[in-house]
Amino acid sequence: MGKEGSLKDVLEFHRQLTVVDCHCDTILEAAKGRGKLRKASETGHVDIKRMQEGGVGVQFFAAFIETTYKPFSSLTRALRLIDTFYTEVDSCGDVLAQGQNMRQIRNDLKAGRMIAVLGIEGGEALNGDLQVLRTIYRLGVRFLGLTWNQRNQLADGVGESITGGGLTNFGHEVVREMNSLGMIIDLAHISEAGFWDTLEISRHPVIVSHANCYELCNHPRNLNDDQIKALAEKRGVLGLSFVPEFLGLEIASLDGFLDHVDHVAGLVGTETIAIGSDFDGIDQTPVGLDDSRCYPRITAGLLERGYTENEIRGIMGENVLRLMDKVFRE
Repeated sequence: MGKEGSLKDVLEFHRQLTVVDCHCDTILEAAKGRGKLRKASETGHVDIKRMQEGGVGVQFFAAFIETTYKPFSSLTRALRLIDTFYTEVDSCGDVLAQGQNMRQIRNDLKAGRMIAVLGIEGGEALNGDLQVLRTIYRLGVRFLGLTWNQRNQLADGVGESITGGGLTNFGHEVVREMNSLGMIIDLAHISEAGFWDTLEISRHPVIVSHANCYELCNHPRNLNDDQIKALAEKRGVLGLSFVPEFLGLEIASLDGFLDHVDHVAGLVGTETIAIGSDFDGIDQTPVGLDDSRCYPRITAGLLERGYTENEIRGIMGENVLRLMDKVFRE
């Protein structure tokens, strides 16, 4: 397909893709009584109808532990959000399946069902106990963000970067145990020292589920070029986000997002690139990236910028599925 492909051709190509979004906060919205998956509405960013219209194949759902629950009620809050996740997925069981292992995920995708992958955003939910990690794995949690912006028992978050702190001894244990269990390690929000510590000891590739390029926007949540290169060397993926503050433009837009795609592609190629929208975790979205219906626009934009069909397949989802193949148990 050339740059000048018609809209019909673009949509037909998009329908052949497996779109993967590495991060949304829709569980939290559902727990507040907003944005429930089965209820199609114009509020929030993610629901079943809009996911279907956007061609979403796999959606990562993060159970975010809000600051008010830290540190003493973090585990309880995580368990309540896990319950919310199951309630939401069960209500959509005809079209949505929870992702447990790659064999099941591939089979459900072939059968036309979308996949919901459950994770926790904030290692304080572990309460300093590896048995809790193993238990939440049994409850279906398949990825864990080691930190949010703050310090916890695993590591310093990016908001604590002034300390120079990385992984704690317990954080080292968690990384190794997640490797053994087959859980995805998510390094969004972690301090730079923690990023380097984790890449040094993890046997499996990791994700940075929602961040952008520091070279284009010097926000502390974005990755610098050395981090992006190291992530690529480890066969990890960076979920480029739609967070306006991370894009570095006065008016955030689809073109601004694609500029970050271009930067990573020019630096390390396209195999490291993924999408991590942060839908339902942001108050405003870039122009053209309004909700889960937006993904065909990204496909069209990538075609216009000259990316090949194979590169686009990777960016839109196959790069993440490749990482899941390496990390998850069959």
